[in-house]
Amino acid sequence: MSTLHVNSFNAPLAIELPTMANMTEQDFIDFCLVNRELRIERTAQGKIIVTPPAFSDTSHSNGRLVQQLFNWADKDGTGIGFESSGGFTLPNGATRSPDAAWITLERWNQLSPEEQAAFVPLCPDFVIELRSSSDTLKSLQEKMQEYLDNGLRLGFLIDRKNKTVYVYRPDRPVETLKDPDVVPGDPELPDFTLAMAKIW
Repeated sequence: MSTLHVNSFNAPLAIELPTMANMTEQDFIDFCLVNRELRIERTAQGKIIVTPPAFSDTSHSNGRLVQQLFNWADKDGTGIGFESSGGFTLPNGATRSPDAAWITLERWNQLSPEEQAAFVPLCPDFVIELRSSSDTLKSLQEKMQEYLDNGLRLGFLIDRKNKTVYVYRPDRPVETLKDPDVVPGDPELPDFTLAMAKIW
């Protein structure tokens, strides 16, 4: 028997099936492949989280932040960026898809071609999560903490509704920025700044 937990229209669905808790990595990949139109994540406990396509305003804002990250990554040359459809299997076993992510070339090049072609088996060095109208702030804060617990070096949680950015770094208090013009990525991402005007 399955159970679906729906909080609001277009909200993520938490799906629990007895067989899903025992999914192998390949089982999960196959499940994602037959549901390509959905963004699917898996918690460390095996719960499947299905997110419907984003509304247009969120998609536009996400595209703008990915654009800035990719432009910087191309110029910097020390790593590669990923947009929201990319999945990462964290050391705790969860598979997550941040709205934007970046990892160093050194770590990427240590992966086999098979690992690069699947859900990357590591936590990104940098992630951005963009709060949509259906996301709770608490759930995204927990997700950011999970990234930190699994090796994240820098993370931005963007709350468009309240024009607030939360900056996460290991072993440091979360920094709260109210309506910033830009959010700098130094020193982890040298010379990277996220301009917020087109993201709000």
